[in-house]
Amino acid sequence: MTVSTITPPHTDDDWWRSAVVYQVYVRSFADSDGDGVGDLAGIRERLPYLSDLGVDALWLTPFYTSPMVDGGYDVADYRDVDPMFGTLADFDAMITDAHALGLRIIVDLVPNHTSSAHRWFVDALAAGPGSPERARYLFADGRGEHGDLPPNDWESIFGGPAWTRIADGQWYLHLFDPAQPDLNWRHPEVRAEFEDVLRFWLDRGVDGFRVDVAHGMIKAEGLPDVGFGTATTGQRQVELLGKARLPYFDQDEVHEIYRAWRPILDSYPGGRMAVAEAWAETPQRLARYIGPDELHQAFSFDFLDATWSADSFRKVIDTALAEATVVGAPTTWVLSNHDKQRHVTRYGDGAEGLRRARAASLLMLALPGSAYLYQGEELGLPEVLDLPDELRQDPAFLRTGESRDGCRVPIPWSGELAPYGFGPAGSELSWLPAPATWRALSVAAQAGTPDSTLELYRAALRIRHEHPALAIDAGEVTWLQTEPGVLAFSRTAGTTALTCVVNLSGAPVTLDGYGEPVVASAPLTDHLLPVDAAVWLERR
Repeated sequence: MTVSTITPPHTDDDWWRSAVVYQVYVRSFADSDGDGVGDLAGIRERLPYLSDLGVDALWLTPFYTSPMVDGGYDVADYRDVDPMFGTLADFDAMITDAHALGLRIIVDLVPNHTSSAHRWFVDALAAGPGSPERARYLFADGRGEHGDLPPNDWESIFGGPAWTRIADGQWYLHLFDPAQPDLNWRHPEVRAEFEDVLRFWLDRGVDGFRVDVAHGMIKAEGLPDVGFGTATTGQRQVELLGKARLPYFDQDEVHEIYRAWRPILDSYPGGRMAVAEAWAETPQRLARYIGPDELHQAFSFDFLDATWSADSFRKVIDTALAEATVVGAPTTWVLSNHDKQRHVTRYGDGAEGLRRARAASLLMLALPGSAYLYQGEELGLPEVLDLPDELRQDPAFLRTGESRDGCRVPIPWSGELAPYGFGPAGSELSWLPAPATWRALSVAAQAGTPDSTLELYRAALRIRHEHPALAIDAGEVTWLQTEPGVLAFSRTAGTTALTCVVNLSGAPVTLDGYGEPVVASAPLTDHLLPVDAAVWLERR
């Protein structure tokens, strides 16, 4: 079976179509001043590492002024840098150096909600019911004789009610934490404000935006009940999202917003882009976010959620590539991010999890489209599962007991003791502690070691950039006949073919007939691919 994708002629403006984007969780990447929190100057110092790794762009999580209730996704000022991360001058210096190294910068945009410390929300609380200030958010009177019941049955994604009552008796909507009030995107002032925010960062040279909760800005008229009952939890809503369209997600009117944003992006040179973090009930509805008059990409989370089986990966890949043909844009592939458990641990943890994670990385990087890497996956970092409860900072933890902090522990750079070079020499501070086992996983420990995960990523990224069969216009994915539990596909350019084989079966498989190996996730013996391993092979 062959699935082809529609790919226009390659230009510099098309860089995002095949880019490898490295997600930087800013507070956990590199600390320049020794306060235990990563910052923009720390990123700037480590740019040569990222250039040498072979990525094309960096996606930075929010660094804006924020009370940090939700790690910066509660923004108080969209046009400034929080002092814990530096200054606008630090941002300008970082992006200048990044561009000099050929690295592009994507910044996180958080349009669904602001911080409760944002001047708009402060003014709304002071102004009172029915005021123009409150019209920028979603305030409503409560139900019941005295208005002491929430306006509807909506639940927060972080658990508990999605409504909070204030002193004058009204309620405001927050799909996430109470410190993150939802904006009213039917208000023209809200739309104008964010169009100006886009221009502010585009003028500073950013190459793109990752749009947080891109499916959530428009709520159904009248704010109707969900109907799942008051016992519904945020996690239950996420599970049900794939089965039923909720009245606060994926409303048709949201596309008007992106049709207004696209001309702004297109008015700047160099291929400025936007990628949606969007959830929809079907691939067809997700595809609606992408197109020449809306956004450039939307994350395909199905790949991240695939189970460790050939059938699961095959189904996800076929579906994603088929949808790419509909919209004429490449799909995105992702294995981990700041909201999900690291895939080393999801695939079994320990030696088994690492073997599978290395194999999955070769599978992902051989596919057409763009790939998003999460910081530290190139080191084979597992989830930190045993963080003390008192150190966890994820706001969902207090409400649901579930925490994303384990994938946000600062990455190890060097040294024998934590925090492993996260800060300047002699610094012992780190906002979350790294485990003792990470000293063997540091950049310094792995650099130059042939079989290390870091060197595997470096080799794979170098080949991905240089090999004609993995180029942006190489074209098709052709599945090959294999024994059960094995995935194999080829991509070709002219007379050159590159084949990716992944062994998800229970026994080694022969590689005879596929070509000569160019990179493998595990050592090959007698032309056999071990269990839980992947290899790229070339035939000319």
